[in-house]
Amino acid sequence: MSKKKIQLSSGLVYSTDPNFELLDENFVEQHTIDLAQQKIQIKLDIKHRAGKAVTLVQGFIGTTKDMEELGKKLKSFCGTGGSVKDGDIIVQGDNRDKILQWLQKNGYKLTKKI
Repeated sequence: MSKKKIQLSSGLVYSTDPNFELLDENFVEQHTIDLAQQKIQIKLDIKHRAGKAVTLVQGFIGTTKDMEELGKKLKSFCGTGGSVKDGDIIVQGDNRDKILQWLQKNGYKLTKKI
């Protein structure tokens, strides 16, 4: 049997704080830039999703909190589910036109549909 050693750089084993988050030492969160300067791309994706279509919103530059907030607003507007993962906002279904319309109405000028 081989013994595996897992080392954390901070030496932390357990925390009782419910709001605790272990952050990477090299991680620097970007500040949210102005809405009119955001270069957002909207595209349809069906790869690795069992044939289901999803709309990907990519290119948002800002904090994860702002990205989750934008994702929540887009999902609510489209009336569908989705998530925010790996810097992308995922909205279920083909909602490219709705999302483009909502983004342009709310001040995102540099958006394009792919």
